[in-house]
Formats: sequence, C-alpha cells, structure tokens
Amino acid sequence: MNKNFLLSLFLVIILVACGQDTDQNINSETNDENSTEAETTESHTSDEEGEESTEDEDKSEPEETTDSNTSNSDEQNNHNAPLSGLQVHYINVGQADATLFEYADQDDSYTILFDTGDWRSNDVVNYLASQDVSYLDLIVVSHPDADHIGQLAEVVNTYGAGEVWMSGNESSSQTFQRAVEAVISSEADFHEPRTGEQFEIGPMEIDVLYPKTISGKTNEESVSLKFTYGEVEFLFTGDADQNAESNMLSSGLDLDVDILQLGHHGSNTSSSPAFIDATNPSVAIYSAGVDSQYGHPHEEVVSLIQNAGIDLYGTDAHGTIVITTDGNNYDIMTNKDGTISPESTGQADNSGSGDDEETQENKTAEEDDSSNCVDINTATLEEIQEIIHFGPSRAQDLIDQRPYNSVDDLRNISGIGPSRLADIKEEGIACTGG
Repeated sequence: MNKNFLLSLFLVIILVACGQDTDQNINSETNDENSTEAETTESHTSDEEGEESTEDEDKSEPEETTDSNTSNSDEQNNHNAPLSGLQVHYINVGQADATLFEYADQDDSYTILFDTGDWRSNDVVNYLASQDVSYLDLIVVSHPDADHIGQLAEVVNTYGAGEVWMSGNESSSQTFQRAVEAVISSEADFHEPRTGEQFEIGPMEIDVLYPKTISGKTNEESVSLKFTYGEVEFLFTGDADQNAESNMLSSGLDLDVDILQLGHHGSNTSSSPAFIDATNPSVAIYSAGVDSQYGHPHEEVVSLIQNAGIDLYGTDAHGTIVITTDGNNYDIMTNKDGTISPESTGQADNSGSGDDEETQENKTAEEDDSSNCVDINTATLEEIQEIIHFGPSRAQDLIDQRPYNSVDDLRNISGIGPSRLADIKEEGIACTGG
C-alpha cells in the first residue's frame, strides 16, 4: 500500500516536471518568433514604430500588416505634402543677369542666387537687402563674363554663402579675380557642376544639363540648370549658344519646363527653334537693358516665342519679374507694365543698370551689328587682334587691364593715342558689355 502510494507520487512528480519543461520550450519558441517579427517590422518602419511593435507582443499578424500599410501611407502623404511658397525673382539688372530663389520647408528657409549682375553696379546687393536676405545657401555663376559674375565678390562678402558653383572656365579680368578671392576667403564650398548631376536643396531639385566638359569657351559652356519645385520647372542656360543647346538636346535629359529664361539675353546666338520646341515652356523670360546696344532681344527670337504662343516677359519692358508658386500653380508679377514686339522692346527706367554718363554717351559710337562686335571685356587674345592697331602684345595688354567701362578706356593701353583710338571707334567693332 505504502509502496504503491510512493510509486504514484513519484510518477506525478516526473509528469509535472516534464510538463514544465514542455511549457518552457514553447515560450522560448514563441519569444524567438516574436523577436523575428519585431526585427522585420523595424526594417520597414520608422524607429518609433518599431519600438511600439516590440512592446505590444499580443498583436496578431493581420494587425501588424495594417501597421505597415499605415506607415507606407504616412510616407506617401509626407512626400505629397503641400509645399511652402517659392518666389523666383528675375531681377532687373540692365544688360546683365541675376535671379533669386526664396522658399522654405517647415522651419528651414533657403535662398539661391543664379548669376550676380553687372560689375559696374551694386543693384543685386541692394535687392537682396530689400528682400531681407541674410545668407545664401547656394550661388551659381553660369560663366565668368562680367555681366554674370559682376557682383559675386560683394554678394559673398555681404551675405556669405554655403556653396558656390562655377563652370570652371576662367577669365583674366579683375572682376573674376576679385570674385575668386572672395569665394576662397569666405570658405564656402566650391563645385564645378557637370551634365547629369542631381542635387536637392530642401524641396528644390536641381538637374545639371550642361556643360559635360570645359575647353575655355566661356559663353558656350555656361552652367545650365533645371530647377524643379513640386510640379513646376524652371530652366536657366546663362549665355549658352545654339551649339550648347544642341548638345543638351542630344544628352537624353528631360528638358521640358514651365518657365524658360532665354539664353544670352534673348540673343539670336541662342534659342534655336529645336531647343524651344524641346523645352516647350509656357513662359519665356529674358534679361536685357533698355535699348540694348546689342539689340537684345533679337527680333527673330521674339517672333519665334510669340508665334509659338509662349508668354514673353523681359526686364527691359517689365522691370523685375517675380514668379510665385506652391509647386502646382504659379502667378507672375511685374513692377512695370510693358509691351514686347519685334519692333520695340518697350520703355522702362534704366536705373540700376550701372552705366555712367560717359558710357551712355559712348554707346552710339560702340553700337554695331552684334555679330561683328568684339567685346573688349570678354574677347580672347585672337579675337582682340581683329581690332585695328592690336597685335599679340597689345592684345595681351588689353586683357591685363580689364574690365573697361567703355571703348574710350583703351586710351590707357600703351601705344593707343587719340588718333588710334579714333580709328578703333570709326572701325566700330570694339564694344563693351553684353
């Protein structure tokens, strides 16, 4: 009797012990499975969502799937969240170029400046002050001509910059040298953008369309960028010519935009019909001085744009042009009412263009067919020798003393006296600006 009781008790103890081992093994396997599920969830959700999934061990598998779908939906909603307003200011800087971008993303604000106006003025510096700009995230200089890089030194010294982009082509002008020195002293990051590169500055996307390489052709190899803000796209090509436009067309990159700034101030050296067709803008804008000595914008370009049904604006006729967009729709505001036609580029105030009285007086003598003009501020050594009385040595002296306010400044070059200066002006191919 006692033996049977002891045997039964012994069997009960063994069975209970076996049952505990079995429970422990199941709990261990369950914990391993939950751990694996939690790690998988973290790899597809934010850190915060992963922690919540780990703490809530009683969620069934369908509930975890729902959480994952919710996370994907949140990411999609954030991507499609309404953008803050962007303002693009095509600043009235006379026969030069400067465009300011201003926008924000939640608590962060951004400013980008594309080209910096003419070296003979401080209108860009003053305009930035009027817009309460305190810092520039990015400055892009399309090429080293003095009407595009003109106020870079003053802008950098006044406002600072996070990064500066240039084509990599150089100039011997004092304006270019001062600009480079200012950028180096500012310790801003420096970059030479090339075809195919892509960047994001907050919600702004930037695609580099040109140049792919450089060879010293400053105008042709202008930095050309496509700015995308939501669904609205802007294109800037500096002074890139039709050959450069052809290279962009053959690159395979998407050139379709809403707003196009016409190349080279509306010159017929740019804006080929094929390029205008490929970019397919709704709005075209050019920057030029009133009664431009180069005839900008050229009649054939104006006619091409108007015949294509594209809205045309110019700083000579409309003053500063401001485009405001939420990334879907855009509005255009101007500070002048003007008309543009092949016969006239309109009448507007030329204040801020940087031309002094002497330059204005000499414009008549310097005006000529732009195809024959040799710009003494940007021409190469070989091009300068096309001017009467200029051989290789004197052409180098001309380059070393740049920039010039007018053709009359050539009298400061050794060997150019009143008689030779009169010959140069009578020949009529030497000019400044553009």
